[in-house]
Amino acid sequence: MKNIPPSSPLRIGTRGSPLALAQAVETRTKLMTAWDWPEEAFEVVVIQTSGDRIQDRPLRLVGGKGLFTKEIEEQLLDGSIDIAVHSMKDMPTAQPDGLVLDTYLLREDVRDAFVSPSTDSIASLTQGARVGSSSLRRRAQLMHVRPDLDVVEFRGNVQTRLKKLAEGVASCTFLAMAGLNRLNMAHIATLAIEPEDMLPAVAQGAIGIERRSNDSVTAALLEPLHHAGTGQRLAAERAFLAALDGSCETPIAGLATLECSELLLRGEVLRPDGSEKLSGERRGAIGRSAEMGYDLAQDLLSQAGPEFFSWR
Repeated sequence: MKNIPPSSPLRIGTRGSPLALAQAVETRTKLMTAWDWPEEAFEVVVIQTSGDRIQDRPLRLVGGKGLFTKEIEEQLLDGSIDIAVHSMKDMPTAQPDGLVLDTYLLREDVRDAFVSPSTDSIASLTQGARVGSSSLRRRAQLMHVRPDLDVVEFRGNVQTRLKKLAEGVASCTFLAMAGLNRLNMAHIATLAIEPEDMLPAVAQGAIGIERRSNDSVTAALLEPLHHAGTGQRLAAERAFLAALDGSCETPIAGLATLECSELLLRGEVLRPDGSEKLSGERRGAIGRSAEMGYDLAQDLLSQAGPEFFSWR
């Protein structure tokens, strides 16, 4: 395949936000390098999703994570695009029949960024300060340590949220360091929060590439891009998420790290109001990644009991 670009451009489907486009361009660049093909061998196709159109309501109330993937996956299935590039933290834990998600780029910074024009940390926020966040996980984690804060809905892409912050809608907000790095905007982070202080979303910082399961040519094309370590980490995290609740309705955090020949998985589940948090970890052989994710989830579920999820 090297030096023989396709007769028609490979169509890369993506959302239209600046971050989504940056991720699609990163994927295109890696494919160009891997196969020594020119930029003209690829076409970035922007697809508006339901999640992009709905900006006035929390995602958990209108359909959850699938709102950012449904239209893209429909075009992948009908052949309008050849591959789809996704932020893995937005991906449901199961793919539609006919599609497969088995290519992951090298994972970026997993940390959350604390962004504020007026204060330098969560601890230094004044009592009752208004915090903007649309993430159920971040809201619950924040309220667990600072129940006095006023957390308000903060939907939109990075640029939209920064504009709201500048307009004084809130004193601070949270973004993913990975997204800021990919947009060359790391300088706007007041503080990068270590996972020990705020465990990130499952698969945060990872880019996944989805394809049709019967497309062996595209599978071979993507093979050089796959980062095995990222795949092993996500296998544990996504199994943990799937066994707990793969929707946007439960605050869940999880992070797997590789340590020599072992994998360490840390995970937590919280009540939405932050009043209770359950956490745990598993360490074991890398080949048992998914098994460890499932096992940790079952452990936390057994600790929780039925009353923990009474708010559902």
